[in-house]
This record gives sequence, structure tokens and C-alpha cells, in this order.
Amino acid sequence: MPGVLSIGVVGLGVMGQRMLARLAGHARLRVTQVWDENPVVLAQVLANDPMLRAASSAEALIREPGLHGLYIATPPGPHIALSERAFDAGLPVLCEKPLTTDFAAARACIERIEQERRRAAVNYSLASSTGLAQLQLAFGAASRRPLGALRDVRIDLRFAAWPRPWQAGAGAWLSQRAEGGFTREVLSHFIFVLQRVLGPARVVRSEVVYPADGIGSELSVEAELSAAGVPVMISAGIGGERADDNRMLWRASEGEIELRDWFGVTQQRQGERVQSLGDAETLRMNGMTDQLGHWAAMLEGRSHSLPGFAEALAVQQTIEAILAGKP
Repeated sequence: MPGVLSIGVVGLGVMGQRMLARLAGHARLRVTQVWDENPVVLAQVLANDPMLRAASSAEALIREPGLHGLYIATPPGPHIALSERAFDAGLPVLCEKPLTTDFAAARACIERIEQERRRAAVNYSLASSTGLAQLQLAFGAASRRPLGALRDVRIDLRFAAWPRPWQAGAGAWLSQRAEGGFTREVLSHFIFVLQRVLGPARVVRSEVVYPADGIGSELSVEAELSAAGVPVMISAGIGGERADDNRMLWRASEGEIELRDWFGVTQQRQGERVQSLGDAETLRMNGMTDQLGHWAAMLEGRSHSLPGFAEALAVQQTIEAILAGKP
């Protein structure tokens, strides 16, 4: 019977606490050590789960004997430094995205991962989704093209407000231009899917509207990309009726596949009715469960589908190119 894998968590904001909830009761992955720089947040988490133990610092947590892996859920700034310390301690890392604010440091870290064969991945939730699997079957490098040649891809995102209501406790960084914004936080998931299926994307045109204060994150993005010669149109912005409305449509010569509300998937062949590939909530739960299985596999050095740091950096390079704007 496989043993329990002990996880340390650094960062107990929205994403850190969501991961704690996901791991509660998991058969193999068990959070044992936690730390956050905010003592009030740390105390609240410990009050909700008396089985957890608090480290005195991030460094002390990483040095704690008996850990099998580290989950990093801080804002982006310290991601690479924390990952490097984890590698020094021999720990595999699962890190939140965006991966970094320092591309040079990230590239050096990736070189170390490759040279020392370190285990590291970034938390893109759609990596284990039915939607991505279906897109790879239809349009990936090994596909037999059951829906014909891919003609174009369209990504539409709308938010009633940014940050979304459930992100209110994430801190000011999420709404600021330097590290936050919906392009990095949400669009990046769909750029990951795009590049996992088609390879690197190039920004052809990008128009980004920012607030006049010079601090706030973007209000809208209209962009055109090209991936494997396929045009990709992006329209994203604040002003929707729902807190989070997202859609990714892949249109081919003989049909189309649509991702909707994150994990929902429909497929339609020309002349046939739209086919749902499953209830969105069921697909979400299946994808989340599969992701935890892939995390356990990574911790044990087995094959997994989680994106590594190099793939995550490639996604972020595309995202930052979009945010830079291009007439």
C-alpha cells in the first residue's frame, strides 16, 4: 500500500487555503506544515485545522525533516527563491502561477532543474482536464484530425469586477499592474492549453487598456496571436454580468470544440447536434482529482502531465508580450 506523502505549504491566501480544502481527506497527500507571513491568517488556518503545525518561517518549513514536497502559494515575487531553497533541501515543488517576476532568475532555475533533474511543476488546473485531452486528440501533434484542419481559436473572458469576489482576501497585488490582473491570473490558463496543444504562440497584435492611476491592472485586452499558423483571437475585459465568464472555441473544417466555464466541454461535428462531454461540475471534480494523482506521481518521480517550470515560463512570456501591447 503506497504511503502518505507529507506536504508543506508556504502561503495561505486564497489559493493556499483552497488547496488545503482540496487535500483534506486525500488518501495520500497530507499537509503537515504551513506558514504565512501574516500571523492573523496563519492563526485562522490553524484554528480551522488543529492537526496542522505552523513553521516559524518559510525557511524553517523547507528544512523540516520528513516532508516529501513543497507547495508555494505566495504572490509571484518570491516563487523562484523559495523553489531554489526547496531544491537545496531536496524537495519537489508545486508552485502557483504566474511563475515569476524575474525571467532571468526563472531561466537560471530551469537550467538547474534540468541539470540536477529536480522535480517541479506549476499549478495550471486545466492540465488534467477532459477539455485539454479532447483538444489534444483533435488537434495535437499526434492527432489524426477527426474534426479536420483547425481554422481558428477564440478566447473570450468577462468579469463583473476584478479581483473577483472570492479573491478579496488575496491582497492588493492581484489588482495591481506589477504582478496581478486577469491576463496573468485567468487568460494564462487558456494560453497554457493553447500552447500545450499547438506549441509556442506569437503575438501579432495587442491592445491593452489600463486605468489612469498607473497602478491598477488592465481593464480590457483585445489581441490576435498565431500558433502553428492558426489565428487566435482574444477578447477579455471587466464589465460582464457574471463574476467569471470564460469561453474557448476551437473551430475546424469539419466541426468544433468549446471549453466553457473552465471545465465544461462540448463538441460538434458538421451537420450533427452539439455533444456535451459531461456535466461541467463532474468534469471539474474529475480533473481536480486527476491533478492530485499527477502531483503524487511527480513527488515519487513517476510520469505525470503537470506543466514544468519551462512550460510555465513559456506561457508567461506570451502573457507578458500580450500585456506589453503591439499595434
